[in-house]
Amino acid sequence: MGRRLSTQGLRLRWQHLSVRHKLMALSLLPLLVVLPLLVAALVLWGSSAYDRLLITKVRSDLAVARGYFDQVLAEVGTGTQALANSHTLHLALAAPQPAALQRELAKARQRLGFDFVNLYTLDGQLLSASWQDPASTVANAGARMTWPDLAPGSNPAPSAQLQLLSHANLLALAPHLTARLNIALIPTQGAAPSSRSVEDQALVMLANHAVTDAQGRPLAWLRAGVLLNQNLALIDHINHIVYPEGSLPLGSVGTATLFLDDVRVTTNVRLFQDRRAIGTRVSKAVREAVLVRGETWLDRAFVVNDWYVSAYEPLHNDQGARIGMLYVGYLETPFRQTKYGMLALIVGIFAVAMVLAAWLSLRWARSIFQPVELMNRTMQQVQDGNAAARVGPLAQQDELGALASHLDQLLLAVDDKTRTLQRWGQELDAKVTERTRALAESHQSLKQAQTQLVKSEKLAAIGQLTASVAHEINNPIAVMQGNLDLVRETLGQQALPVAPELKLMDQQIERMRLIVTQLLQYARPNDYAGYVEAVDVNDALASSLVLVEHLLNRTHIRVQRQWQASRLVHINRQELQQVLINLMVNAIQAMPEGGELLLRTTDQTDAQGQAGVRIEVCDTGAGLSQANLARLFSPFYTTKNDGNGLGLWISLGLVERYGGSIRAGNRRDQGEDSPGAVFAVELLCEPSDEAASQP
Repeated sequence: MGRRLSTQGLRLRWQHLSVRHKLMALSLLPLLVVLPLLVAALVLWGSSAYDRLLITKVRSDLAVARGYFDQVLAEVGTGTQALANSHTLHLALAAPQPAALQRELAKARQRLGFDFVNLYTLDGQLLSASWQDPASTVANAGARMTWPDLAPGSNPAPSAQLQLLSHANLLALAPHLTARLNIALIPTQGAAPSSRSVEDQALVMLANHAVTDAQGRPLAWLRAGVLLNQNLALIDHINHIVYPEGSLPLGSVGTATLFLDDVRVTTNVRLFQDRRAIGTRVSKAVREAVLVRGETWLDRAFVVNDWYVSAYEPLHNDQGARIGMLYVGYLETPFRQTKYGMLALIVGIFAVAMVLAAWLSLRWARSIFQPVELMNRTMQQVQDGNAAARVGPLAQQDELGALASHLDQLLLAVDDKTRTLQRWGQELDAKVTERTRALAESHQSLKQAQTQLVKSEKLAAIGQLTASVAHEINNPIAVMQGNLDLVRETLGQQALPVAPELKLMDQQIERMRLIVTQLLQYARPNDYAGYVEAVDVNDALASSLVLVEHLLNRTHIRVQRQWQASRLVHINRQELQQVLINLMVNAIQAMPEGGELLLRTTDQTDAQGQAGVRIEVCDTGAGLSQANLARLFSPFYTTKNDGNGLGLWISLGLVERYGGSIRAGNRRDQGEDSPGAVFAVELLCEPSDEAASQP
C-alpha cells in the first residue's frame, strides 16, 4: 500500500512539473544515472582485471624460480653422480696418499660449486672431505663420523634431496659452514608468535652416491651438497633470472627468498639500506596457508616493511614434509599508483564526456521547452492586462513554431477587435452624452427611457461587435486546435512527455470559446433568456448549495444559514442559481485556509416602495480592496490566476435584466465584527417590464 502511494505521489509530482523540468529530466537521466553505473562497472572490472594480470605475472615468476631451484637441486645430484663415477676419484681412492684424495675432493667441490664434498667408508666412517686440509686429513684418518643412513646394508637415495639438518648434524657434515648458522630472529610485523630467538637448523641440498669398482661393488659413499642458509649468491642468481634488469616497469623492485620453516634464511629483501632481511619471518596468514595447509600463495602480502605482489610455494623434503618456502615477488606500490592513475583517467574522460553530452542535451531540450514557455508567458501577460504581449518570431520551424505564429495572429485579431470595440464605445458614449443633454429637462420617465435606450444601444453595439469578434476569433481557434491535433498525430508516442502542456493548451482554447459564448450571452440576452417564474430564494439557495458541496468538502469551511425571506421573486430559476453559484464559488476561493460561509436572506422594500428580497453571500476571507471594488463588475477583470473576469459581469447583467442589482462591500464597513466580503443580490417580487416581455 505504501509503495502504491509513493508511486502515485511521484506520478502527481511528475504531472505538475513544467515542460522545462521534464525535458531536462529526460535528457539528463541517462547521463546522471546510466552512464555513472557503466563507469563504476568499468572501473570495478578494470581494477579486477589489472589485479589478475599482476597475479598472473607473479605466478609465472614463481614457476621460473621453481624451475631454476629444481635445476640446481638436480645439478647437485648429477654432479655428485659424475664425481662418484669419475676415473680421477677412483685413482685418488686407490692411491695410498690421503692428501691427494682430499685435493681431488676440493677441486671437485670448487668445480661443481658445492659447499661440501665428503667421502665415507661403507660403514659410515669419514674417509676424506673437501673442507679438510691435508694435515688434518692424515691426523683424523682414523676418526669415525658415522651416519645412520650410510651404515652397512643401507641404501640412501641416489638423487639429490632437500633436507632439514640440525646444528649438530651440519657440524659433523661441514663444520666450516657453522658461520652461516645461528641466524638471529628479528621481530617481524604480522608474524605468528614464537618463543625462538635463533634459527640454528640448516636447509641443505644433499646428494648421496656409491663409489663402485669395475664389477659394480661399492667401495665408498660420496656425499655432497649445498647449504641454503645465507647463500646469497644462489638467491641473487634466482632473482636475476626471474627479474633481470629492466624487466619490471614503473620502478618496481623484484625480490626472491628461501625460507626455513617461516624464517628467511637467504633473501635479497632489504630490512633497511644494504642490510638484508635475513632472520625476519613471514606473516601469520601466509604461514597458515603455505606451511600448514600446503597451498600456494598468490596475492599481495606485507613483506618486512612494504606491500608486495607475492608468490609463496612450500618446499618438501624426501619424506614429503613441508620444511620451508620459496618466495618471489615485486613491489606493489608503483603498480597500485599506476592502476589508480589509469582509473582516474578513465573516470575523468567519462566525466568530460558526461558534461559535454549534458550540455548538448540541454541545448536541444531548450529548443522544445522555450517556445512552450514563451507561449504560456504570453497568455499570462494577456490575462494580466498586457494586450500588446506577443510570442514573437522563433528560430524553430517545426509544429511548435507554427503554433506560436498562430497564437500571435490570434492575439493580433483580438487586439484589433478590442480597439475597434473601444472606438465604437467612445463614439457611442459621445452620442449618449449628446442625447442626454437634449433630454436633461425631460420628465423622470424620460430619463428611465433614456437609460434603457442607452443600455439597449450598448447591448446592440456590443452584440454586433461580439458577433464579429466571435467570428474572427473562432477561425484562429480552429486553426490552433487543428495544429494541436497535428502535433499529437505527428509526434505520436513522443508527445507523451509534453502531454500535460498540450492538454493545458486545449483547455485554454476551450476557455477562449467559453469567453466568446459568455460575451454573446451578455450582449444578446434575449437569445439566452429563460422563462420567468415565482421563485423561493431560500429554496434556490438550498439547491445551489448542493451544487457547490463538492468544493466545500475539500475545505474547512462552515456554512451558516440565516434564511428569513418569505416573499417570492420573479426571475428565471436557472439564471438565479447561476448567479448564486458564482457568488458562492468566489466566497469559497476567498477562504483557502477555511472559514465561515454565511448565506442570509431578508425581505425588503426599496426607495420606490417596491417589495423585494435581499440575498447576501458573506465570507471571512481577506476582504476587497478599494481598487477591486472600483473594477469588480468590469468585464475581463479578475484577481484570480485562472479566471476570465466575466463571472460577476454576466451575473450583474442577469440580475439587472429582471430589475434587480448586485452590490459588493466589506463586512466591517457595514458595521459587522467579522472580516471578509459581502455580496448582496436585490430582487423584485414583481417582474420588470423587460422580464415580463420575455417568453
